[in-house]
Formats: sequence, structure tokens, C-alpha cells
Amino acid sequence: MIYKNFKDLSLSALGLGCMRFPTVDGDSARIDMKKTEEIVAYAMKNGINYYDTAWGYHGGNSEPVIGEILSKYPRDSFYLSSKFPGYDLANHGKIEEIFEAQLKRCRVDYFDFYLIHSVTQVNIDRYLDPKYGTLEYVKKQKENGRIRHLGFSFHANADVMKRFLEVYGEYMEFGQLQLNWLDWSFQDAKSLVDILGQYGIPVWVMEPVRGGGLATLEPEYESRLRTLRPEASMAEWAFRFLQTVPTVTVTLSGMSNLEQLSENIKTFSESKPLNEEEWNTLMRIASEKSGKNTLACTSCRYCTEYCPKKLDIPYLISLYNEKSFTGWTIITRRAVAALNEETHPNACIGCGACTKVCPQSIDIPAMMRDFSEKMK
Repeated sequence: MIYKNFKDLSLSALGLGCMRFPTVDGDSARIDMKKTEEIVAYAMKNGINYYDTAWGYHGGNSEPVIGEILSKYPRDSFYLSSKFPGYDLANHGKIEEIFEAQLKRCRVDYFDFYLIHSVTQVNIDRYLDPKYGTLEYVKKQKENGRIRHLGFSFHANADVMKRFLEVYGEYMEFGQLQLNWLDWSFQDAKSLVDILGQYGIPVWVMEPVRGGGLATLEPEYESRLRTLRPEASMAEWAFRFLQTVPTVTVTLSGMSNLEQLSENIKTFSESKPLNEEEWNTLMRIASEKSGKNTLACTSCRYCTEYCPKKLDIPYLISLYNEKSFTGWTIITRRAVAALNEETHPNACIGCGACTKVCPQSIDIPAMMRDFSEKMK
């Protein structure tokens, strides 16, 4: 197992994500305890020491299950991470109640790592509003030793990250991003990595294979990669990409069976970052793959300057692209649900002023109409 230095700790470069445990009869809320215990035992035996859970994973059952399993191991043999579920706006103002419950559910006296969870356009104002007391509370728990290291997970654009870090930045020790070779440009993850770098904040990775979507590629893409690394699986390519990003410290993978776990542990037994030719090939495939069903918006924002309704057109296009490429993900659903009457695609009056100045000649009014239809 590769280990990365963080502060005075040595963390396994591969962490076990606790969002995709094996389940009973396909019911996400019913975790198969026996199989999960086998997964954790194999992970511990093979050097994984980082375990990442959250309040809402598996319908609220991930924390109790991983807490019960890890309670059978010495407390200094693992690092446990959980998160404040601020993605649910109703939870703001309840951080003390939830944090105390999380410690009990996980059967620990402290969290090694604790995150402000899923910062997005939807909840950023509440995270920044001091009346909810979120920042002050986690700072206090860190001072009291009940949180050893404080960070955040993120699902939004660069502007939202900058707003968040203006307030929270000096207290954040790590940032958890959806990072993989497709989203490096498709979701502009590179800009988020760069911003964290400016603050000296290391990167924790979630969705390294995009929910399994990058573990298997179209034959034309697989053949191009196999000419460069014949022995490497597509999942291994995803992890080797991350080994090439210097600020990545921990990569989380939700491994739901022993086969996946064994393969990933083997990959993380050594570091084999991509060379320049391999990186460029992967980036070309990413561009081709994402470009098939998406609009080529570069976020130049010329359109917003001329929009009489002041719509955030690049943001709406990014949601439209994600829907077109991936379908309705949890994050996309939440973001769309947060759109009010003034920011909704329905607010577009179809004047075409945006298209006239678009360098990519995107038919933006047509996109708005199609997006509105798909949201019904």
C-alpha cells in the first residue's frame, strides 16, 4: 500500500468509501453486515487505514454499521471520517444535535477527519450565515479534540469555492472533490484543484471512476489506452491519473465486493503516474467522450452580459450537459430543485441576444426550451 504524509499522519493513499457497501436484495438501506465485515477485514489486513462515512449514506445506516465493525479494531489502527449533512437545508442550525448523534452511531469519542459536507450553490449561503453557527461549532470541537482534522467536500463551481474559502479557508485542512480524468475538464475540476493549491489545501478524491462509469469504456477508447499500457484495466487508468496529480493525498473508492477491493489494493501497491503521452491521450478521449452529447460552452460569460433576464447561462448549460451526459444525479437534482422562478430556464424569453455573442455559436434559447421540457 502506498502511504501519503499528512501533518504527522501516514494515510493509505486508497481509502474505503462507505457509501456503496454490499446490500440485501438491492435495498440500499439494508447493508449486508457479513459481506461488509469481510470487506473491512480485507482492507485492514492489506493496509487501508482511512474509512469515509456520512450521515446519509445507505439511508442513514452507514455510520452505525461501520461504527460497529471498526469497534472490533484498536482505535489507533484506523482513521475515521464523517460529515455534517448540510446538503439538507433543514439540518442547518442542528449541527450540535447531529454531531453528538454521529459520535454515538460511529462508537467513537472523536472523528479523525470531519467535513463540511457537499458545499453547493444550493447551500452556500447557509454555510456562510453565522446565525447557523456551523463554522464556530466545528472550530470548537476541533479545539476540544473531538475533531482532529477539519475539511470540506464540494460539488459546485469555482466561484462558489472561492466564496466558501474566503470564510472557511484558514480552517480547512483538506478538500474533497469529485475528481477523475473525465471531470478534469468536463466539470472543470482542474480549476478547483488549482484554487485549493493556492490555499495550500491537499486534495481528497471522491468518484475516482465516476460511480463505475470509467471502469469500462467503449472499445475504441479501450484499444487506444491498451496500446500504451496493455496490462492496465480501465479502472487502473483512472487511479493512475490521480497518482499524476501531485496534491492528491487520499483517493476514496466505494468498493462493494472483494474483487473490486483486491484489484484496487493491487493498483495502490505502487505508484505509476502517467507520462506525457498517456496523459494527453486520456485528455483527448475525455474531450471526445464528453463532447458527444454536450454543448461546448467555455464559460466565457459573454452571453450573461447581454441576457436581459440576467440568467447564469454557463451554469445552466453545465447542468444541462450533466443531465445529457450522465442523467439525473443526486447533485444535479438538488441543483435544479434550487432554481427559483428568476433563475430557471423557463425565464428565458428566447430573444437570442446570447447566441449572437456566443463564440461557440450555441443555440442557447433552444437549449433553454429543451432543458425546461426535460425538467418537467
